[in-house]
Amino acid sequence: MHNIKLKGSDKAYIVGKIVCLGRNYLEHIRELNNEVPDQPVIFCKPGSSILKNHGQVVIPAYSNDCHHELELAVLIGKNGKHIPETEAMSYVCGYGVALDLTLRDVQARQKEKGLPWEIAKGFDTSCPLSDFVPAAQVGNPDNLEICLKVNGVIRQQGNSNMMMRSVAQIISEISTFFTLEEGDIILTGTPSGVGPIQSGDILDGEIEQVGSLRVSVA
Repeated sequence: MHNIKLKGSDKAYIVGKIVCLGRNYLEHIRELNNEVPDQPVIFCKPGSSILKNHGQVVIPAYSNDCHHELELAVLIGKNGKHIPETEAMSYVCGYGVALDLTLRDVQARQKEKGLPWEIAKGFDTSCPLSDFVPAAQVGNPDNLEICLKVNGVIRQQGNSNMMMRSVAQIISEISTFFTLEEGDIILTGTPSGVGPIQSGDILDGEIEQVGSLRVSVA
């Protein structure tokens, strides 16, 4: 079990499910030659995928092509189902920096066979997370600069205003499929620039007003 604490607070949130939104940035959709979805693309990562800040990523032996995807993470602070978009932001208690690490070769094989691709997304250490800041410290989560460097070189750079769905829309839509519970984490999608990582790499992610995340690759 993993606990999340907000900076400046002693309250611990026991992480439940990690719900991820795919294909939420148009340029990322284009760079992978995917179709623009007419409904949200949703998948989940297990709690065992979490890697704390300054941890070490371990790429599974069954993959030769692990990619980085930097994302804004949203921490849910109370339970809700069928949440109206107009009320969605009241369910957010914090924000963090996340990496959705993806075994691109495994994902491609699973897609070709029409099979689920959680094994490409949910492996151990596939969800590095920064510390979380209280929601009140972030002025507008839909307008935050996002940057990822690998070995000091910028790989991903964008702004959350490029998301096709806002944070409120994401929460509302996900809650029609799953009850959102205190301690759940939502990953909101990644901008373009995704690419491979390998042993020895150092990844530094930063999101304006939210914080930073650093991990190495074993």
